[in-house]
Amino acid sequence: MAYQTLDCDLITAIVTPFTADQKIDYPALERLTQYLIDTGSDGILVNGSTGENPTVTQSEKMAVLRTVKQVIGSKPVKLIAGSATNDTQSTIDLSLETAQAGVDALLIVVPYYNKPSQKGMIAHYGAIAQAVDAPIIIYNIPGRSIVNMQPETQAYLAAHYDNIIGVKQSNPDMDQVSDIRAKTPESYRIWCGDDSLILPMMTLGAYGAFSVSSHLTGVLMREMIDAFKKCDLEKALQLHLRQMEVFKEIFFLPNPTVVKTCLAKMGLIEGYLRLPLVSPDEDEMKRIDRLVAYVHDILPKPAVTT
Repeated sequence: MAYQTLDCDLITAIVTPFTADQKIDYPALERLTQYLIDTGSDGILVNGSTGENPTVTQSEKMAVLRTVKQVIGSKPVKLIAGSATNDTQSTIDLSLETAQAGVDALLIVVPYYNKPSQKGMIAHYGAIAQAVDAPIIIYNIPGRSIVNMQPETQAYLAAHYDNIIGVKQSNPDMDQVSDIRAKTPESYRIWCGDDSLILPMMTLGAYGAFSVSSHLTGVLMREMIDAFKKCDLEKALQLHLRQMEVFKEIFFLPNPTVVKTCLAKMGLIEGYLRLPLVSPDEDEMKRIDRLVAYVHDILPKPAVTT
């Protein structure tokens, strides 16, 4: 069976809003989803690490998926869902349930903690690809998984499984991006998973990005990606540089602490986290206040009408 790739180049890894009593805040989730669409995201990732997926139950994950899916409706926006653990069979079970709920693709992280070999990764993804009738995007993030999926392993998986359609590459090694692009077919898409590397990675053949900063600077991120694809490299570079402070500051505390706090200060959600993540202290909050002010300064201002 042939699987279509995803024609979306700005995918926001959406946070999961909570209420003060630690329930999921579905009205805030609806509001935030619409905001992200309005500010340039053409893909939404639910139940990723930015969505605090280790602390969200499977029934909650399905409810989050359905809520975002309802907001998207018939809009030309893709829905991707994280559906992985570090156990192959439980990943298959979660992925089957998630795929049946109706998503455009599944994001499957390289197994964390148990540190599989490259052969183990091939066996893991192969078992999932054979069991689940849905497009699969590999999530290669050595910072969380400890191990790195090599370009040769990605090339093998892309060649042997039609539903493995691309990778969210969260490894700052640019040579690996070049190797992945050289060793995989054009239809195999590379999405950058590190905000500060989106533009550099796109120059090496990445198609787009899974972003956290796009919660705050989606309009600029959209403009940057579009400028690059129109070969206006000077404009793309200036937009990249304008956002660099955001790219750096948004991760000075464990993700999604900073972005959730910023969104709360913008009035889009409440900033509650689930343990083991904790709220910023007073000094950290001052730093976040400066970030919010910076974001306000760099975003386009609405036209004034008289």
